[in-house]
Amino acid sequence: MILLSTEQRRQLRANAVVREMHARRGWPEPDHCPVVKFFNPLGAATWLATELDRDGETLFGLADLGFGCPELGSFSLFEISLVRLPHGLKIERDEDFQTAHPLSLWAEAARRSGSIIGAQAALAATPPPPSN
Repeated sequence: MILLSTEQRRQLRANAVVREMHARRGWPEPDHCPVVKFFNPLGAATWLATELDRDGETLFGLADLGFGCPELGSFSLFEISLVRLPHGLKIERDEDFQTAHPLSLWAEAARRSGSIIGAQAALAATPPPPSN
């Protein structure tokens, strides 16, 4: 499976460009909605990405390795693609993932529940904030 579709790459880069523009102008940092979700089909590790750096490799978002402490930060698409699991499985992209909740709400819910999976359940019952 290809971890990022062309459209996801485009949206992730666009989000990064918007963040860079805001930083240059001293504007408030944007709070993008996650574009893609990756997961370990045999474990609890889950990643949500909102941005892709110019290098085409470094993602920004919420990472949860399954230890109860999801964190915001950067992670490597290349390293995720190298993970080899038993039975020939690899890290997968959730092809059905969509959200209208911004990353800050995901991070808050994940910290409260201890996981991105717990946050997904909590946010499913929460209406998204109104769009600006």
